Amino acid sequence: MRVVPAAVVVGGGIGGLAAAIALHRIGWRVTVLERAIEFGEIGAGLALWPNATRALAALGLADRVRAIAGVETVGGVRDRAGRWLSRTDNADVARRHGWPLLMVHRAELVRVLVAALPADLLRPGIEVQAVRPDGDGVVVEYRDVRARVDGAGVVVEHRDRRVWAGGEEESAERRAGRVRADLVVGADGIRSRVRRQGWPEARAPRYAGCTAWRAVTEPLGGRGAEGAIFWGRGERFGFAAMPGGRFYCFAAARAPEGGEEDAYAGLVSRFGGWPDPVPELLAAVPEDAALRHDVYAMPPLATYVRGRVALLGDAAHAMDPALGQGAGTALEDAVTLAACLRSDRDVDVALARYDRVRRPRTQAIVRRSARMGAASLMAWGPGAWSRNLAARLVPPRLLLRSMDPLLGWTPPESAERGTDPPPELDGMPGGGPNGGPGSDA
Repeated sequence: MRVVPAAVVVGGGIGGLAAAIALHRIGWRVTVLERAIEFGEIGAGLALWPNATRALAALGLADRVRAIAGVETVGGVRDRAGRWLSRTDNADVARRHGWPLLMVHRAELVRVLVAALPADLLRPGIEVQAVRPDGDGVVVEYRDVRARVDGAGVVVEHRDRRVWAGGEEESAERRAGRVRADLVVGADGIRSRVRRQGWPEARAPRYAGCTAWRAVTEPLGGRGAEGAIFWGRGERFGFAAMPGGRFYCFAAARAPEGGEEDAYAGLVSRFGGWPDPVPELLAAVPEDAALRHDVYAMPPLATYVRGRVALLGDAAHAMDPALGQGAGTALEDAVTLAACLRSDRDVDVALARYDRVRRPRTQAIVRRSARMGAASLMAWGPGAWSRNLAARLVPPRLLLRSMDPLLGWTPPESAERGTDPPPELDGMPGGGPNGGPGSDA
């Protein structure tokens, strides 16, 4: 009788859930360990370019996601005074790549991913303590962050609920445990504990020199579905249409690490005087709905695989949000990992292939995102003027063509396809057709 291989996915965000779905669909036993006490996202909007939607289609979820997404009509780049530098019809993206740019709320996308998995595969409230090799497998040691001893039993804390879960013997098992698997997928973000343990030589993420804000407005009637990104000097502000008349606002600025505590006040202070419709959009953002975070860059890894541990998403290749490809590349990773494991039953061979396929492409996208982010936040006056002039002179069709290697990704029919990035992907200096609404900004 064939033994069903087992995988533990550490991290229940978009990349981790997508990996769990992909592995479950090829017949693996999967467990998802998530530190938060429930599966969900504290986030705002999210850009899904055609490459991301094709990955969702490979998971059988593209139509479900399309049903909760907004489709921008026109997008582009404007200067600090509000003048258009470049403009692109989203229909051109759809004609060229089969799907338009979609905008979704992160939390709504996560709900779709969670619903695609059997509930018994999902284990929230679990903090991974150690990941170590064990013969031809991996052992994951963890503790239940919801559990604490209360007298003779255990109280499992979940918001305001308190549930007695048994005696002292059960207490030890609730608070600490271990699981063995044939594969561990590290999908636990830029501060990945899996990466820190398995890649001790890897350099820590470093501050990228800018901070970012994101927010979703209340519904705004009569605004249509047009989006844009404004380039200032050392600052940028963008917005994109979402379903229900809402807009996703994303901004970034050169600033010292740390900064003000009040995200909404900082957003209004910096951008409240920018051209229309920025003031109107900011006025429609609930004061407690703005998020702010510093942006960090992660030095490239020499490999995404070590033994039976594979990294994906931000744990492997966190990037500047300027191209809006953080979620998209994580979805690509998940689909490709499962394709490699499906095509080769030797797990070690399959993981080596996954690294060979994914690392060159994603690291090229990281570099391109960094260039785009740096250009959009150019603070030097002559440099910003030259940047704007270049954006105005590039024909929209050439800009779209430059994005083909990025947006044209398709799920691998054979895991050997696309092992090297096309030269254009790493060589083109430009950004997305509409300025790249950030997946995390």
